[in-house]
Amino acid sequence: MNSTYCIDPFNRKRLPTLEVRIGTLNLGGANPIRLQSMTTTDTMDTDASVAQSIRMIDAGCELVRLTAPSKNEAENLGVIHQKLNELGYRVPLVADIHFTPNAAEIAAKLIEKVRVNPGNYADKKKFEELDYTDESYQEELARIEHKFTPLVLLCKEHGTAMRIGTNHGSLSDRILSRYGDTPEGMVESALEFIHICEKNDYHNLVISMKASNTLVMVQAYRLLVHRMMLNGRCYPLHLGVTEAGDGEDGRIKSAVGIGALLEDGIGDTIRVSLTEEPEFEIPVARKLAEKYTGQNTFPINAPEVSLAHNPFEYHRRESMEVHNIGGKHVPVVVADLSTKTDISPANFFGFGYNYSVSLDKWNLQDLAADYVYVGENHLTFEVPGTLGVICDFEHWKTNYAERAGFYPLIHAAQLEEIATNQRAFLQIQAEDSIPSELGNYKNLILVLSTTYDNKTQLFRRFFSQLKQLQHPHAVILKIASNETDTEKFQLNVSSDAGSVLIDGYGDGLWIRSSQPLTLSNSTAFGILQATRTRISKTEYISCPSCGRTLFDLQETTAKIRERTSHLKGIKIGIMGCIVNGPGEMADADYGYVGTGPGKINLYKEKTVVRKNVVAEEAVDALIELIKEHGDWVEQV
Repeated sequence: MNSTYCIDPFNRKRLPTLEVRIGTLNLGGANPIRLQSMTTTDTMDTDASVAQSIRMIDAGCELVRLTAPSKNEAENLGVIHQKLNELGYRVPLVADIHFTPNAAEIAAKLIEKVRVNPGNYADKKKFEELDYTDESYQEELARIEHKFTPLVLLCKEHGTAMRIGTNHGSLSDRILSRYGDTPEGMVESALEFIHICEKNDYHNLVISMKASNTLVMVQAYRLLVHRMMLNGRCYPLHLGVTEAGDGEDGRIKSAVGIGALLEDGIGDTIRVSLTEEPEFEIPVARKLAEKYTGQNTFPINAPEVSLAHNPFEYHRRESMEVHNIGGKHVPVVVADLSTKTDISPANFFGFGYNYSVSLDKWNLQDLAADYVYVGENHLTFEVPGTLGVICDFEHWKTNYAERAGFYPLIHAAQLEEIATNQRAFLQIQAEDSIPSELGNYKNLILVLSTTYDNKTQLFRRFFSQLKQLQHPHAVILKIASNETDTEKFQLNVSSDAGSVLIDGYGDGLWIRSSQPLTLSNSTAFGILQATRTRISKTEYISCPSCGRTLFDLQETTAKIRERTSHLKGIKIGIMGCIVNGPGEMADADYGYVGTGPGKINLYKEKTVVRKNVVAEEAVDALIELIKEHGDWVEQV
């Protein structure tokens, strides 16, 4: 299969897309990446919606999306639009449509853009497996065309833009039955609607492929771009990781997914979906977009290498096992204490090890690093037996060569000074040549880094060269950052490391930064969790709230997190309404979904197991459900 999905996977070049006009805003083409968010207010509450929209716009929001689940909300969008204009705010408005075609048709006459979800707009989702012949499937496509065409013609007539927004969790039963729960199904769902638009000579389109699973999300966008490039027309792309959650986890997950696409020049507008107030999303989106301007890049001659992985499917690179690194082992985390002096057991707390003086015992936390780099520092105490220690070569040779669990960090020029069977860590700059004698050393773990900003492309080239040379050595990705802004630090290193891990590369992660060690360590584990390469904590698939939400999402998410954050590896979906409920939390183990005012439905995977639970009792009921299925452990 042709694996083209961007202009050049080894040199970042922005994908040329059609320019779309959304009111006074131009999107796509040569325009900058646009920032947007969505209100959480009831769209029928005009004053609250206007006030929140203004807060978003003042924060830098360039498109404001509001939910329009029925005709009434769609009509009130016109009132909101007029009030904003009267106050001097002329940012385009977007109507978020799910199940109601007539609401979309009303909105198309009143505001600048409508968003439709192919899985909900003209299809059904009851988790039923349907059996189609080619003829019956074509009949379904004709039915969808009949239902969708009136909106297309209205948008064309009124100069209204449209986003065709496919969500992984809301694929229709028809698509699921034909293509499965796959990125291919997501792309086909969007292409069906694109085809109808093009048939009517309507091209004022923006497309999105959202998922809470970053691997699925990135693969779907790449496959969509591949198909659009084959068709000769690339529409602008709206990027987002849906239901990313809140706090640190939400930011890391968003940066991993959105950043992996921006690294390849894919994306024209972004929305960071956090379970927080919408105006807080905009600074995060801005920092992500700013990362890809004015960078210090190392030029790569692309023809000298070819892509060594399939960009449309995740397969982890096969590497040679050395102790607990590579092979089938999950990626390791390396903590960095090299800048410290007079290292004590207290320093180890920052990367997951707590020493009890009275018991003379180490206690390991869930986020305990696997190795620590001490540089030239001396350790005057016994370290935990599960922790490997990496030292500078001369220091190791003089003081620790005979100590089990201590390993040298060497440069290529020092290879001849170690035995060919010595377990060691070899530092390599991604822009440099691979040492010719590397194949003679089977117990080396490579530590890959670069000072240049185009890390994704340089790392890709390095792994392609390793494959050409048939070197199966395990590789630890080392990402260095001097960023002092905490949020920007997390976004930058998450996009740098996440894009490489999503490609299937990396047997470990080493973050060296000026940030507190606890933050660097939690960020490393967060990146591995977000790329699903190492699960070390509970995952929350939490929607960002909107006008359809039936309970306080931020408060409820905090309550559920407080009770369940120790359930390592469990995925819990927390959804504000049935629109973002059963589908959007498609791969969650348990679900908490608003079904009416003060009422909650609880799910085990995709099946409702308790209906209309009183909200005040729902968190306790969720805990009982987890216990009933044997996934509960008591917190220690």
